[in-house]
Amino acid sequence: MKYVIIGAVAGGASTAARLRRLDEHAEIVIFEKGEYISYANCGLPYYIGDVIKDRNALFVQTAASFNQRFNIDVRTLTEITAINTDTKTVTALNQTTGKEYEESYDKLVLSPGAEPIRPPLPGILNEGIFTLRNVADTDYIKGYVQQQRVKKAIVIGGGFIGLEMAENLHDLGLAVTIIEMGSQILAPLDFPIAAIVQQHIRSKGVNLLLNSAVTAFEKNGAGLKVLLKNGEALDADIVIMSIGVKPDTRLAIKAGIKIGDARGIWVNEFLQTSNPDIYAVGDAIEFSNPITNTSMNTYLAGPANKQGRICANNMVLGNNHPYHGAINTAIVKVFDMTVATAGMASKHLTNAGIKHLVSTTHGGSHASYYPGAKQMSIQIAFSPEDGRLLSAQIAGFDGVDKRIDILSSVIKRNSNIYELTEFEHAYAPPFSSAKDPINMAGYVAENILQDRLRIFYWNQLDTLTHDDLLLDVRTHEEFIAGNIPNAINIPIDELRGRLKEIDPNKNIYIYCLGGLRGYLAQRILRQNSYDKVWNMSGGYQLWEPCTNEIKSS
Repeated sequence: MKYVIIGAVAGGASTAARLRRLDEHAEIVIFEKGEYISYANCGLPYYIGDVIKDRNALFVQTAASFNQRFNIDVRTLTEITAINTDTKTVTALNQTTGKEYEESYDKLVLSPGAEPIRPPLPGILNEGIFTLRNVADTDYIKGYVQQQRVKKAIVIGGGFIGLEMAENLHDLGLAVTIIEMGSQILAPLDFPIAAIVQQHIRSKGVNLLLNSAVTAFEKNGAGLKVLLKNGEALDADIVIMSIGVKPDTRLAIKAGIKIGDARGIWVNEFLQTSNPDIYAVGDAIEFSNPITNTSMNTYLAGPANKQGRICANNMVLGNNHPYHGAINTAIVKVFDMTVATAGMASKHLTNAGIKHLVSTTHGGSHASYYPGAKQMSIQIAFSPEDGRLLSAQIAGFDGVDKRIDILSSVIKRNSNIYELTEFEHAYAPPFSSAKDPINMAGYVAENILQDRLRIFYWNQLDTLTHDDLLLDVRTHEEFIAGNIPNAINIPIDELRGRLKEIDPNKNIYIYCLGGLRGYLAQRILRQNSYDKVWNMSGGYQLWEPCTNEIKSS
C-alpha cells in the first residue's frame, strides 16, 4: 500500500507517523511546500519575543530525523499543484530545481492547513507588514525587528495569535497598539470575560483600539502609516496582520472534492472526503459541531494531531474509528493573565437558537489562606432543561488550565452541571480549596436550575426603573470605595435587622462583590416573604470591568 500525504506540519506529520506504526511495510511519501516539517507553530510568537531562545527547539522533527526514525520519504520545498483522481496521481513541483513530476498513490491524505487572510488594502505589500503562519514568517519578523531597530508595532487583529504577538513585541520593549475591528478581543469569548482581559491589557500600557477598521497603509520615511476608517493615522515601524485564516482548499476544489457549508473540505465521520481514496485532516477540513450539529472549522493543533491518528487508523484498519468533532477548547497567555474557552459562547448559542442560562462565579486558584492565591472568573452556559454544560470561559492568573480541561471534558461528553457539584479533585491548600472553583460553578448553576437562586446580569441594570430597588449588600467600606449608581447599602450582616427598610412590593435587585453574599441576602429575603428578588451574576467584580470597557470603547 502506498500512502501520499500533502502537508507535513501537525495533522500530516501525525498521520504519517501513525501510518508507519500500524504498517511497517507501507510506502509513505509526505510532501511539504515549505522548508520545515513538524514544527511547533504555536511557539512561533515566543521565539520572536526571545522567550524561546533556541530556534531548534521549535522543531519536533526534521525531514532527516523523520525519515530515519519512521522510514518515510519526506520531500520538503515541494508543492503539489494538482490531484488527478482518475489516475490516482499527484503533480509535484520541486521548488528548488523547478522540476515537475507525477507521484502515484493508493490512498491520499490532504493536510494543506489554512492560509492567513490578507485583505487587498492599499499599501498592504509595503515592506514591514507581516503575517505569522510558519517558520519563514517568524524568521522574517525576528530579523526585521532586530535589523531595523523598530520601536513602534501595530498588531491588527485581537485573536489568539495577535495577542501573543502583542505581548511578545511589548516584552521586547516596543510600543504596541492592537487594532481590532470588532467590539472585543477574542471572538470565541463572550464580552464579560473579554472585558476582564481587555482591562488587563490596557493596564500594561498597550494601546487597544476596538471597533476600528484599517483602510490602507502608506510608507512614511523608513516606517509606515496605518490609516483607519475614522480618519486617524497611526505611525508604525512594523505591522503584524493577524485578522484570521481560512481553509486552504485550492487543491481540493481543483480535484472536484466536495467543499462544505463552512467552506472547508467536507469529510465524513471517518475523515474521508467525497472521494473514498482521499482523506483530509487539520485546519482545511470542516466537520459537525458536537453542540449544534452544524458545519464548523477549527484552527487548533490539538484537534489536528488527534485527527491524524484517527485518519491513519481508518485508512489501515478500515473505517471503524469515528471522529467526534471538536468543541474548540483553547487557551492563551495574555501578559500575566490566562484566558481559556471551551464549547460555544453564549452569543453563538443565542444565534444558533439554543436555549441556555449563563452563570459567572469567582474563585481562588487555591486556598485563600495559603500564600499566593489568585482570583479567576468562570463563566458557564448550560441548558435550562437538563443542565447540560454547553460552554465554559475562564480568565485568571493561575490554575486556569486545569479548570478548563475539566470543564472541556464535561462539555465533550454531553454531561451536565450536576457532575461539577460532585467533581472530585486533588485537594491540598497549595493547589485548590476543599470546594474547588469548579464545584462552586456547579453549585451556583444547580441553585439556578432549582430556583434557589434567581439571577440577573450586569447589562440589565439599564432596565431598572424608579420603582425598583438596587441593593448593595457589601460592607460600608466597600460601598464607599465604589458602587453602582442609585444603589442603597445594607450590609449582609445587618440585613435581618433592617428588613423594615425594604419595601416588599418592589422588585429587588441585589449585588455584592462576586455573588455569594448576594445569594445569601436573596435567601434571607425570599424566606421573609420578599418574592421579587434577583441577584447579579458575577457581582460588582464583573460589572466594573464591563462598564469600564464600554467607556473605553
